[in-house]
Amino acid sequence: MVPGHEIAGTVAETGPGVTRFAVGDRVGVGCVVDSCRECEGIGGIAETQEMLDFCAAHGVGAEIELIGADEINEAYERVLGSDVRYRFVIDTATL
Repeated sequence: MVPGHEIAGTVAETGPGVTRFAVGDRVGVGCVVDSCRECEGIGGIAETQEMLDFCAAHGVGAEIELIGADEINEAYERVLGSDVRYRFVIDTATL
């Protein structure tokens, strides 16, 4: 998980006004999506920590594809070809 960037998971339930998503859909959302961005602290340290605590308590984490430093060019080509399912994370031990 990249703190403060996004939350990803699977829809567990929906309310009566939900039309775009169904139970079981895989979803991701930025941590300040649909915020007014005018309130103090939106996306700040406290809110980021609250999001991380929630994710930890509920087993929510980002799905990644770990790649070595020698695979960066191949990963980029895959992005260009829309052949990417997860976020690429470079294994720093391979640098």
